[in-house]
Order: sequence, then structure tokens, then C-alpha cells
Amino acid sequence: MGSVRKASAWLGLVDDNDDERYYDDDYSEGTESGDAWVTDPRVKVATDTAEDKGRRIGTVTPDSFRDARAIGELFRDGVPVIMNLTAMEAADAKRVVDFAAGLVFGLRGSIDRVSNRVFLLSPADTEIVSGDPAAHRSDGFFNQS
Repeated sequence: MGSVRKASAWLGLVDDNDDERYYDDDYSEGTESGDAWVTDPRVKVATDTAEDKGRRIGTVTPDSFRDARAIGELFRDGVPVIMNLTAMEAADAKRVVDFAAGLVFGLRGSIDRVSNRVFLLSPADTEIVSGDPAAHRSDGFFNQS
């Protein structure tokens, strides 16, 4: 599109039909049946892709000890779980930590404290990479001394 045409389109003097060439015919028509919008089959939903590749992390914020089952089911399926116990009373939080410690021991995983009342439960086949600055090389890109 020439500069005069662009200026005319910007002023509203002519129709700007230049971007029609970017539309795929499948998308321009829409659904005529009135059904709800459906994801194009060529697009993988992120959760499906993550599940296929085993790259999921579960986050659970239990309200009471009854919610410990959700933690156990995720962890038993091999999913690392972030357990946020900040919304719980101290006595229930201690019970959930004890439950998680037994779960981790039984399935040969590990438990790490992320922050106050927040824990990471990692299955046996998961490697935890430290984010400590000392663990990185000193001759990296950001070391400009």
C-alpha cells in the first residue's frame, strides 16, 4: 500500500482492505451453527502440551487438612507440587506438612521450604536447580568488571 493510500485510509477517506490478505479463509467465516467458540485443532492448548511432555507443576493452597488429598494425588502422579499453607491455621498446617513429609518419604521425593509456610514437593525424578548467584559462573555476560 502506497503512502498516499495509507494516509487516505488513516483519514477514513478510503477503506483499508490491505490487512484482509492476512486472514485465513477458515477463520474469516466464523461458526454458522451458533456453537460456542472452539479452539482450532492446529493449536495445542498449553496444559495438554505440558502434560504430554511431563512439564506440569501443581499449586495447592489448602484451607484445611481435608485438602491434603489433592496434594497427595498430584504428587503420586509425578507432578511437583507447590504447597502454600499461609491460609491455614498453624495446627492444620503442621498436620499437612507432616502428611507431605510422609508422602515424600514414601515416594522417594524431596521437600524444600520456599518461604514461610510455602513448600515445594519434588518427585524422585525431578532436579531442583539452585538460583543462588554464587552458583553461576563469574565470567558471565553481566560481569563487566
